Amino acid sequence: VILCYQKTSAALYNATAMYQPYDESNLDPKTASKYSHRDASGRRYQLDNLINPNPDRPNLTYEFLGVTRVWRWTKERMQEAYDSGLIVQTAPGRVPRFKRYLDEQRGRPLSDVWTDIPPINSMAQERLGYPTQKPEALLERIILASSNEGHTVMDPFCGCGTAIAVAQRLKRRWIGIDITHLAVALIKHRLRDAFGDQVTYEVIGEPVSLPDAKALAEQDPFQFQWWALGLVGARPVEQRKGADKGIDGRLYFHDEAKAGQTKQVILSVKAGSTGVAHVRDLRGVVDREKAQIGALITMHEPTQPMRAEAASVGFYDSPGWGTRHPRLQILTIEELLDGKTIDMPPVGQVSVTFKKAPKAKADGPQQLPLED
Repeated sequence: VILCYQKTSAALYNATAMYQPYDESNLDPKTASKYSHRDASGRRYQLDNLINPNPDRPNLTYEFLGVTRVWRWTKERMQEAYDSGLIVQTAPGRVPRFKRYLDEQRGRPLSDVWTDIPPINSMAQERLGYPTQKPEALLERIILASSNEGHTVMDPFCGCGTAIAVAQRLKRRWIGIDITHLAVALIKHRLRDAFGDQVTYEVIGEPVSLPDAKALAEQDPFQFQWWALGLVGARPVEQRKGADKGIDGRLYFHDEAKAGQTKQVILSVKAGSTGVAHVRDLRGVVDREKAQIGALITMHEPTQPMRAEAASVGFYDSPGWGTRHPRLQILTIEELLDGKTIDMPPVGQVSVTFKKAPKAKADGPQQLPLED
């Protein structure tokens, strides 16, 4: 159910957005009868009137194709339309008529029940795997109906960011609010996939320092875990709180000349004290999962025995890139905040960590400032 509220009678409503394109395979009888003609390419059209309803227009009174009338258009425009094949005279002496094509019309007005937009299914190109994801077409209709370019759209429960992505594509400014760092990470990836470097924004409320990170870890360890995984572009294995079998997140990559096996990095996040046992546990998980690399993200500086244990695991040699990467790595939150990343083959070519949002298609620049 979609409810529309407005504070004043001056609220914007673009009624032209509330039309559904005609489905030519399922036209209602009235429309099919009205657009009964087809041109050589199969396009449906009707023959419309060219007579001016105002008979007192001397400047529009002239002879055209042997017929003198008060026309809607100037003679120059009539001739141009005729030369383009848009004016038809069915027989000599008959009043010429204009071809009005069905596929150029707005469509049929929408009722208050919208059944033309299917829900996100498992095969949908825009599906990101977020449980409450809404179709972009639905948000596009709502945004087009209630705003113009340059207006601000706010979604206070923005989830995976569908409203934000659509608002950006439609050249609106936007504000998105969500309580989970999981959603924030997904939105950042969605915007990057759809708009690349052409979108700028500010994230308010994420930890930006080590004390911030420690405060988040104390307040909600799971939110801390989701945020930490977002620092390296990884997605949690489980969105529900519960047993993780030693895996908090994964990153995927391909690094072979030809399409081959999808390879992975296993991630484990620890907000509390850590020791050699955690490194050994991660090594066991990496071996069990047949992963190429493991990364332990810690709040505290690892001990020398922890680093020695990680170094003893050896290296992964990338066949496609010809590069060598430590097979087990330890990264601290402080290092990640300073810009350090996991030492691994690039994920830019193929990544299923986040299902990628389709590249947005829109005319003109995509960058919109947050403020004037």
